[in-house]
Amino acid sequence: MKPVSELLKKHDGTLWHLRPSDTVFAALQLLANYEVGALMVMEGSRLVGVFSERDYTRKIALQGLSSRDTLVSEIMSRQIVSVTPRTDTRECMSLMSEKKIRHLPVIDGTTVLGMISIRDIMDDIIADHESTIAQLENYIQS
Repeated sequence: MKPVSELLKKHDGTLWHLRPSDTVFAALQLLANYEVGALMVMEGSRLVGVFSERDYTRKIALQGLSSRDTLVSEIMSRQIVSVTPRTDTRECMSLMSEKKIRHLPVIDGTTVLGMISIRDIMDDIIADHESTIAQLENYIQS
């Protein structure tokens, strides 16, 4: 399995995030624009939470609150589960399954490097399997 740092290379150093003072509506617009399911919530360079589609559906839509009037800080997930760039993808899968989450911020010391999703991990697993199959087919044909 690869370390998370390899998966982050595909993100080109992009740190998609929002601020705690942003409205939930603005956060939803960013999710749609970036075509992602979660964003990191940052105060300057410090990670203070994660905002996800799940936060919206459970804390706004189901409770009848207004996304235009509610701030991200009011509903974001504050219990941050994160990994380091050296964490391997298998550990990430286990952590995501255990914690029932789909996104993991990647932090090196105090530096936020990015966030990976279950989709990133699945794409990597599929690519590894396709490579193994191709190698086995070449071996059988030779």
